[in-house]
Amino acid sequence: MDLIELRGTDRDWMPALGELFFDVIDGGGSLGFLEDVDEPQMREYWDEVFDALGPRQRLWIAREGATVLGTVQLSICGKPNGRHRAEVQKLMVHRDARRRGIAVQLMTTLEQAAREAGLTLLVLDTEAQSDAEALYPSLGFQRTGEIPFFATSPQGELRATALYWKRLD
Repeated sequence: MDLIELRGTDRDWMPALGELFFDVIDGGGSLGFLEDVDEPQMREYWDEVFDALGPRQRLWIAREGATVLGTVQLSICGKPNGRHRAEVQKLMVHRDARRRGIAVQLMTTLEQAAREAGLTLLVLDTEAQSDAEALYPSLGFQRTGEIPFFATSPQGELRATALYWKRLD
């Protein structure tokens, strides 16, 4: 397994990213979509991600050959008063690849890139009381609180989101 950073021209990865996308949603992760999400919606999502990639929006994948096992995004704040911070977005790991340290490797790579970019604060949100939420404290993130009824699950249930932050040295 290796990790690579994708660029806006790396759209050949779209089918593998689509497979990961649907696996995460089928497993109950919303990613902002409902369970009736279809191929055109998935493609539109990834097209938007690829269109935004550049100095302030970055995307890494964990792969084995042509298979994408996981992905994470870093969105650096462009506002003058927030250029020291970034948001961790869409950490995804395929259900068949979980418990292999892939999420930790993706987050370690993201944090190193954030430090190299001079960032000192990372923020993120994740579904409260989810399996994913257990990861972030182990990586040094601090839980600030949660917002109830924040997002609809793929099955249409309102769920809370938990807010996290981490100061980078």
